[in-house]
Amino acid sequence: MPLTSAPTIHYESTGDPSAPPVVLLSGGGAQLISWHVDLVAMLVARGIRVIRMDNRDVGLSARFGGEDDIDGGYGLGDMGDDVVRVLDALGLESAHLVGHSMGGMMAQMVAIDHPARVRSLGLLSTIPGRDPRYILHGERPELRVAPQRFSRAEVVAGAAAFAASTAGHRYPLDVEWNAWAAGEAFDRGYAPEGFSRQWAALLRAPERLEALRSVTVPAFVFHGRDDDVLHWSSAVDMAEALPRAELQVHPDLGHYLTAEFWPALVDGIVRAVAAGEALRADA
Repeated sequence: MPLTSAPTIHYESTGDPSAPPVVLLSGGGAQLISWHVDLVAMLVARGIRVIRMDNRDVGLSARFGGEDDIDGGYGLGDMGDDVVRVLDALGLESAHLVGHSMGGMMAQMVAIDHPARVRSLGLLSTIPGRDPRYILHGERPELRVAPQRFSRAEVVAGAAAFAASTAGHRYPLDVEWNAWAAGEAFDRGYAPEGFSRQWAALLRAPERLEALRSVTVPAFVFHGRDDDVLHWSSAVDMAEALPRAELQVHPDLGHYLTAEFWPALVDGIVRAVAAGEALRADA
């Protein structure tokens, strides 16, 4: 459901409302449907209330410009503040945050700027700043110009082709699901320029590694050694900075959370949630 105050942020909640709340934060350009329903079901089965949200500029959430606008004028901190608005709308004083890629950067901002609102962190395939050691995807010049627009059929075909291109990997992407998700995302709200505006926010995001040293909630840091977008050394650096961190770096895992790694991922999230709930009970 959407928030009633600006900016409009769409969110959905699954599971027992009295269970520990975990907010899943998607990566750049991705909608809440990027969190596979089977992964959500695994978390719910472990006693988690799952909250997913469309970040600003994607899906059913607010747009911060038109088709030719590639900078929405906001920062990563503003995107973190959207998470707090969702918690306020749900009447939650705090929650556990789990973010993938850009979503992990948003989770860091909430933990730094609003520490009382965060019970634990899950930082998946993400980075704490723009150290050149972390950045493997290049400068992405295509995100600094108004993007080319495609038909629904072209978007679906492109997603299927991208997933199929990973077939040589040990754990390839699910072609059928990625094609479905691309079509569903198109139908929910096609705005490729939204990712460009998110990218502009990331380019001016503050460095966070030193600030993470003061984040005392339990954290689960999860990365793939075969990630070709963001280097796994970032996970090591974050785990060393965070006082209560569990680190997992998995061989054969790339940037995307393929199903073969969901059991380990869910186990780690549940451990962080349990540790966060225990600290909260003792407070």
